[in-house]
Order: sequence, then C-alpha cells, then structure tokens
Amino acid sequence: MSQKLTHFNHQGDAHMVDVGAKATTQRIAVAEGSIVMQPATLLMIQHHGHKKGDVLGIARIAGIMAAKKTPELVPLAHPIALSGIEVEFSIEGENRVRCIARVKCSGQTGVEIEALNTVQVALLTIYDMCKAVDKGMEIGGVRLLSKTGGKSGDWSYEAHRAD
Repeated sequence: MSQKLTHFNHQGDAHMVDVGAKATTQRIAVAEGSIVMQPATLLMIQHHGHKKGDVLGIARIAGIMAAKKTPELVPLAHPIALSGIEVEFSIEGENRVRCIARVKCSGQTGVEIEALNTVQVALLTIYDMCKAVDKGMEIGGVRLLSKTGGKSGDWSYEAHRAD
C-alpha cells in the first residue's frame, strides 16, 4: 500500500484536508450493517408490538439525522450539503435486520463516513428501543459497499474482495 493517510500534515499532526481545489462531482456512498436478535424480538418489531412505536421507522429517522450530524461527531469530517439520504431495512431469517444506507451529494469530498454513520446510528437505535427485552443483540458487519465520484473514482466492496 503506497498511499498515505490524508488527515495528517507533514509534521504528523491531525488536520482537516483542504478540499477547496477539488472538482465538484456527484458522489454516492452505500453502506450496510446488521443487528442480530432473539426471534421473539424480531417478531415484536415486525408486528409493531413495541410500546415505544414503530422501531424501524424511528431507526430510519435516526439514521437520516445521523448522516446530517456526521461532522459534529467525526472531528475531521467536512460539513457537506447532502442531497439525498435513503435508509432501508430488510428482515433476514428469523433473527436479523439488515440496514442499507445510500447517501448522495454534489461536492468536493465523499460521503462514505456519512453512509457508515447512518447505518451505525440506525442499528444502535434499534438496539436502544429493544434493549429492555433483548440485551444480547449484536450489531456487526458495518462496512462500505460502494462509493462513486471524486478523484479516486468508483470503488466497490465486491471488487475490492476480488483483488
């Protein structure tokens, strides 16, 4: 690996990367993750049996909010004018909820961190809403699936794995 870490200056100090001279391009990042729980917990979510409300609906809103607040949480992330945030959930088997986030912008820096943050906060919200009945839930598999746009071009997890 010949690339260098970009968030450090020549003295080795952390700094925010100057993206001012970069071209504005359409950028999209897709991330995923999942939460595993007891089958009874998933049934409660599916049948809207939670007294706090629609678990996945609330988690979707939390994920959207997280994308917009990423620069407040990740110290060297740039504030970005996001043009789109999609959060989708799918049920996998009898005990897993998968979350996929798609984040878009036209800008000078990518939205990978925003997409990853979206997934993590959405899944954490599911945990928070269901922890009273299932403290053993596990969040995992959070990863970037793909990114498009920018100087480095397109990237996908599948192509990366094939290398």
